[in-house]
Amino acid sequence: YTPRAQQMWQYEKKQYIRAEKTIDEILALDNGRLESADPNKTGTKFDYTDEVDRFAGMFRISSNDYTISSLPVMVSGGQKSQGAKVVLKQIGLARFAQFLSAIQLRWANLQCVRVTLTPSKGVPDMWKIDLDFRYYY
Repeated sequence: YTPRAQQMWQYEKKQYIRAEKTIDEILALDNGRLESADPNKTGTKFDYTDEVDRFAGMFRISSNDYTISSLPVMVSGGQKSQGAKVVLKQIGLARFAQFLSAIQLRWANLQCVRVTLTPSKGVPDMWKIDLDFRYYY
């Protein structure tokens, strides 16, 4: 049992170190996340314009290079949700992936329902990307 226990201990230590790095990355993106963990505090209210602006700025996406069109809040089957369309006009795939990953990591109730990629003619790795989002309250 001792060799197996030592192997498991080493494995658990490696997992802990990886988890610490992930936590640091999350806190670098949103250091206020620990504050909202208090159940006595009200959570931050989601707003498409504020969040898309914030994450676009984080990944150096110019405000001229995207548009946001949000829909009114709807209730279906007792579940409140709000949709929005975001169009990223000229963006590389790596930056797009970072943007999408970060905003969905921060807002767990935000789902990207559809993505449409249209390549820019004559320019490598430059895309127009249409995103349909749905946020569940």
